[in-house]
Order: sequence, then C-alpha cells, then structure tokens
Amino acid sequence: MPNANARPSTHPKSPTRAPEPALRRALSTSLLYFFILGDVLGAGVYVLVGQVAAASGGAVWVPLLVALALSLLTAASYAELVTKYPRAGGSSHYATRAFGPAAGFVTGFCMLAAGIVSVAALARGFAGDYLTAFVTLPVALVAGLFLLLLGLVNARGIRESTRANVVATLVEVGGLVVIVALGAWLLLRGEGDPGRLLELGTPREDPAAAVLSGSVLAYYSFVGFETSVNVAEETRDPGRSYPRALFGALATAGVVYVLVGVAASAAVPTEVLADSSGPLLEVVRAAGGVPPLLFSAIALVAVANGALLTGIMSSRLAYGMARDGLLPGVLTRVLPARRTPWVAIIATAGPALLLALTGSVVTLASTLVLLLLVVFLFVNAAALALRSDPGEPGHFRAPVVLPVLGAASCVVLATQIEAAVWLRGSAILGLAVVLAAVAAGRSRRGGLPPGARGTHRVDADA
Repeated sequence: MPNANARPSTHPKSPTRAPEPALRRALSTSLLYFFILGDVLGAGVYVLVGQVAAASGGAVWVPLLVALALSLLTAASYAELVTKYPRAGGSSHYATRAFGPAAGFVTGFCMLAAGIVSVAALARGFAGDYLTAFVTLPVALVAGLFLLLLGLVNARGIRESTRANVVATLVEVGGLVVIVALGAWLLLRGEGDPGRLLELGTPREDPAAAVLSGSVLAYYSFVGFETSVNVAEETRDPGRSYPRALFGALATAGVVYVLVGVAASAAVPTEVLADSSGPLLEVVRAAGGVPPLLFSAIALVAVANGALLTGIMSSRLAYGMARDGLLPGVLTRVLPARRTPWVAIIATAGPALLLALTGSVVTLASTLVLLLLVVFLFVNAAALALRSDPGEPGHFRAPVVLPVLGAASCVVLATQIEAAVWLRGSAILGLAVVLAAVAAGRSRRGGLPPGARGTHRVDADA
C-alpha cells in the first residue's frame, strides 16, 4: 500500500499528488433527521418489546427510558466529534486522532463488522415470518435479491437514498402510531390492564437487576444513530445541522418507544408478549380493526429501511477507512457522476450476504450489540482525549461528564452480555487486533496513515 502521508517531492519534475475524490454535500438538517430517525426506528422495536418484557416485567417503558438515557450519553460524544471532524470514517477517524492508527483500525473494524452484521441480520429478518405472511421463498433467494436492491439504491446517491428513507420512516412511524392507538382503544374498551405498567422484576431477578437486564435489550432498539456520523461529510452544514438532527431524532424515538411500550404492556399480558416473535402483532390481533397483513407489510418496510441506512453507513465507513490508509485504497473509488463509493458498497454487501445465509437473527443481533459497545467505549474515550483540539470552529461541545458517564455505561452494559456472545465477538475483536498489528507494522515501514495526524482535513464541498 502506498504511503499516503509521504510529503511530495519539491523537485520540479516530481508529479504532485492527485486530489482525493470528494463526496457531494447534499443532506439538509431535515433529511439528516429522518436518516437518523429511520435508522433508530428500525426492526428492533418491532421484535424486541416482548424480550424486554420477559427480562424486566410489565413496566417495559422503564428500561426503554433507561436505554434512551444511556444512548444520549454516547450521542453527546458523537455530536462533539462529528462537528469537530465532519468527514466519512466516523468512529475510526476519531480513535485514530486520539490514540493512533492501531486504535483507529480496531474501532473502525468493529464498527464496520457491526454494520455488516446488522445488514445481514436484517436481510435474514426480511426473509422471515413477516414475508412468509405473503409468500414463502428460499432464504438465499430473498436475501440475495434484498441486498442487491439495497446496493443499487445506495449506489444511486445519498440524496436518493435518504429521500427513500423519508418515505419509509413515515411508514415505520405510522405503524408504531397505530400500535399506540390500538393500545389506547383496548384500554378504553376495558380490555387491557394498566396495572401491568407498574410491574418490575421477574421470578429470577429483583426490580433493579430486571431493569438493567431489560435495558441491555432495549439498548439495541436505540442504536443506529452512530451510522449517521459517516454521512457528516455529505451534510451541508454539519456544525449546525448534526446536533439538532441527532438529539431531535433520539428524542422522537424515545417518545415513540415509551408510548409503544406502554400500549403493548397494557394491552397484552406480559407472558404473551414474552412468548411472541412478533409482539406488536399481538396488539393488532387483540385490538382488531387492522389487518395483520397490513402490519406485516409495515414491518417489512421497517426492516428494509434499517438495512438501507446501515448499508450506507458501512460503505461510507469502508471508504473513510481506506482514505485514512487503514484499508485498501481501491475502496475509495467512486462513481464519476454519482460520487458514491461503489467498490465499498460491493465489498460490504458480499460478507453481509454470507452472514445472512449462515447465521440466525438472534445470534447476529447479539454480536452487533457487543461490537457497538466496544466502538462506543473508544468514541467516549476519544471525546475526552481530544478536548484540547480546536477542530472546526463553532463545533458542538458536550459537558465533560457526559463522555465519562458514556464510557462507564458501555462497561456496565457489556457485563450483562452472555458469555456465548462474548466468545463469538472475541473472534472478531481478535481478528481486528491482528490486522491492526499488521497495519501498524506497515505504517512503521512507510509512515503514518493520514488519519493519524490531527491536522489532516479534506474538503468535501464538491
């Protein structure tokens, strides 16, 4: 791999280095808001409410609120770092600036792996029960066509992808609003039980332990906001737009999730929610008035939208890591007219298809959470380490206590993850460390990658 940081020769006959291809700034605050909201309001809430109820009891809204608060801690670190360094590469770029290329590679690799795992889980989920309500097709065929269509939309352009996301997000939110309305209607008919909203704890755990267990599961429903950092370079005014879009989207998602949790818990017995693989569908069936097939279609839109946005993140992250010299330079190639990273799109879709064909949704989702906690720990630590770096003028600045609490929350949540998931995740972490060591050896022989220098910046106004 060529040394991207080598200074160009001053000899008059030496060729100057060609400018790096830039991504197009096309995202407004509203499009970015819907991008984040659409990614957070993904498939998680449609499938995990029952598991949260099984872990914490009928008061599902409590762990959902706790998970929101924990997510906001790390979101504050992201808001500061994104507005300081608005470029593709995200978490990897921040860790590289703070701790060097090895930490940047491990962080970026975990984030990239998490994105690929997430897309695989959603592709697998798309081929599951919601689709079989309409038609039964081989998983391999559905997953392959699903990922192909997502890749084509992604390659067409960030503006087109996010506009499609606006429509899909409205459908997702509409489905959740229906659940809230149906829950309220059941209560008005006297068929629900509002007393379940105060039930915390299970036969195996006291209320405090049950809330923590449920919060780990609920945390999965809020992740997704981290994908937006990789489109900051394509945002028109990231210093102003990003914090507004990020916190606005998380607040919206939090309100929707709490209302959905209240509606589901009050409308359906806790044991029924816990035993269902489609817990919100139980609310639809209990209330009546809405065809189950219609709700299945809404759930499919939610799954597809989450996969599209995560696929955008993965390809932009691979592009950013390659531009920092952490992955092969071929991943920086973009379509001449569309300015989208087509090689990175293909390179991330291939492993996602393989994982979708070989892993279950539960296994993939659990591994995703562990990988993201590692990433979030690095991001919170980077926010602290880079406090003295001025960055872009006028960037968002979080109170120092927030990244400290954010890092602590990652450690606490990681202690609640099952040992079997740790074993699977450790294999990915071990691979990341080995590859980071290889990259570090290459850097020592040829110089540091550009992302390791705090003054490295790229103009992305094209």
